[in-house]
Amino acid sequence: MALISPQLQRGEVWLVRISGERKQRPCVILSANWLNRFARDVTVVPITTVKRRAFPTRVELPAGEGGLKEHSWAKCDQVTTIEKKHLGQAPLGQLTPNKLAEIENAVRRALRL
Repeated sequence: MALISPQLQRGEVWLVRISGERKQRPCVILSANWLNRFARDVTVVPITTVKRRAFPTRVELPAGEGGLKEHSWAKCDQVTTIEKKHLGQAPLGQLTPNKLAEIENAVRRALRL
């Protein structure tokens, strides 16, 4: 029988416990919705509040975007996969389509796709 999970949506921001890190951090769900439904893990882009000057694979996220409380940056050069059990209880919010497109483009740049 296939594993079916609550529907996680591409572009949602969740608090995530990433292996090796002390605290939870917000991450953007990047994997496709059809895959999110059945897989035991999801692909995410971590988010930081630490600004990097002229870093082309970081996408700026103003406070309020995706439910974020602080001005932040998506670390599109650090795409990772995590087990769903490491997600928080509920999403913080949803990115706008324009911000998600910026992240997709920055991931493409980082991976030379």
